[in-house]
Amino acid sequence: MEQKKPTIALVDDDRNILTSVTMMLEAEGFIVRTHTDGENALKDISAHPVDLAVLDIKMPRMDGIELLQRLRTRSQLPVIFLSSKDEEIDQLMGLRLGADDYITKPFSPRLLLERIKSLLRRNELSKAEANGESTPGVMVRGNLSLDETRHQCLWKGQDIQLTVTEFLLVKALASRPGLVKSRDQLIDAAYGENIYVDDRTIDSHIKRVRKKFKQVDDDFNQIETLYGIGYRYKEE
Repeated sequence: MEQKKPTIALVDDDRNILTSVTMMLEAEGFIVRTHTDGENALKDISAHPVDLAVLDIKMPRMDGIELLQRLRTRSQLPVIFLSSKDEEIDQLMGLRLGADDYITKPFSPRLLLERIKSLLRRNELSKAEANGESTPGVMVRGNLSLDETRHQCLWKGQDIQLTVTEFLLVKALASRPGLVKSRDQLIDAAYGENIYVDDRTIDSHIKRVRKKFKQVDDDFNQIETLYGIGYRYKEE
């Protein structure tokens, strides 16, 4: 069976970027849908889901920050931000709202390609299972179940919709219950070495993760904060 080509939504009001990046991604086997503003992008992505979105921050009608907020109300779609060097505050705001990565303009299209491939790998789109390869087992910690192959998180049997970054944070904490993970360790687990984020970004992710678990279980308290140190997944 032929493997499905990943579809990328590319949203930027710079048509030169749309043209050059689209040509590169299509040459690499991706399907690309382009948009010049966030409002049209939101409508199209809502009607026709994609595998990953690349969003410019500064756009007419609806900027990248608002588009990300709208997407996160309905989807855990992997998102990469494009930003200018003077938009550091917006970069951090985007990461805190749930973006998975960012690249600063001007950028190398090849760098963007590698970031896209890396994020798609992190998202574990069941490729190993589809190809009949061996798949990792399911991590079970009491009421928590994490299936990396399916990118599935269950709490007491109920599905918790997590972004790529949130999933990796929960995995990092649950892999060693009772042991404290510093914010730097969690940054490495969720982002790797190619992107800088500050401590508050991790705090925002943890806050959002807790909220999602509490939506299915008001008594959820497995992720503990150790002020000034980091976070810990409570032992059963």
